[in-house]
Amino acid sequence: MNAETSKHEKNVAALNSVWAAVFLTGLKAVTGLLTGSLGILAEAAHSGLDLAAALVTCLAVRAASKPADREHAYGHGKVENLSALAEMLLLLATCAWIIHNSVQRLGSGRVHVDASVWAFVVMAISIAVDFSRSRMLYRAAAKHRSQALEADALHFHTDIWSSSVVIVGLLGVRLADWFPGLGFLVKADAVAALTVAAIVVIVSAQLGFRSVQALLDATPPGEIEKIKSRVEAIENVFDCHAVRVRRSGPHYFVDLHITLDGELPLQAAHAMTERVEQVVNEILPDADVTVHPEPKPVPAAPSPAQDKPGPG
Repeated sequence: MNAETSKHEKNVAALNSVWAAVFLTGLKAVTGLLTGSLGILAEAAHSGLDLAAALVTCLAVRAASKPADREHAYGHGKVENLSALAEMLLLLATCAWIIHNSVQRLGSGRVHVDASVWAFVVMAISIAVDFSRSRMLYRAAAKHRSQALEADALHFHTDIWSSSVVIVGLLGVRLADWFPGLGFLVKADAVAALTVAAIVVIVSAQLGFRSVQALLDATPPGEIEKIKSRVEAIENVFDCHAVRVRRSGPHYFVDLHITLDGELPLQAAHAMTERVEQVVNEILPDADVTVHPEPKPVPAAPSPAQDKPGPG
C-alpha cells in the first residue's frame, strides 16, 4: 500500500469519528435538557470531549504526514501531544462542573428527572455508535500502525461503559417512580453523573501523563533494552551502547552507537549500519534511526620491558 492510500484511509477513519461525535454530542445535549437528566448531560459533555479528541486525532493524522522542514527538523508530531494536553485541561474543567452539580443534587431534596423511553433510546444509540466506531478505529490503527487512531479507539471504548452507567442511573429513577419505597433511587442519576465524571477524569489523567512524557522526551519503557538485545545479536556487532529513544507524536527517533571491527572496509561498515536500522525498525516501525559505528579498541601492545628476557 502506497503512502497516499494509507494517508487517505487514516483521514477517512478520523473524519468518520468526528461526524459520529458531532451526532452523539447534539443528540445527548438535547435529550439531557429535555429530560433534566444530569447523567445524560454529563454524557453530552463527555461526547463533547470525544469530539475534541476526534478533532485532535484528525489533525494529528494530517500532521504526521507533513514532512519535516527547516524549522522543524524532527517533524510536527509534537502538535499532537500539545493538543492532547490542552484537551485534558478542558476536560478536567468539565468534570469539575459535573461534580459540582451532582453534589448539589445529592444534597438537595428537589430532584426531577424525566427518565422517559427516549432517554433510554438515546443512550442505547450512543452505545451502538461508540461500539461501531471503536471497532473501525481499532482496525484502521492495526492496519496502518497508527498510535493516534489506537488512542482514539481506546477513548471511545470507555464511552460504552460510561453510557451503561447512565442507563443504570435512569433505571434507578424509573424504579423510584414505580415503587415509592425506593424513593432514594431518584438520586441515582446524580450518582451516575459522578461515576461518569470519575471515568473521564481517569482517562484524561492517563492521556495527560502520556502527553507530558512525550513532551519531555521520556524514553518508552523497555524499548532501550529490546534494541540493545536485538542489535548485539547481529553477527560482527560487538557492542551496542548510548541508545537514545524519543517520541514525537506517532513517530520514534532512535540514536545509538555500535562497536565494529576497526579493519572493516567503509562499504561493509555502512552495510552493517543499514542492518542495524532494519532491526530497530522491526521493533519500532518507521522509526528514524541514526547509527554511529565505532572501531573495537585494539589491545595495547606489550611494553619493551615486558618483552626483555630475564637474567639467565
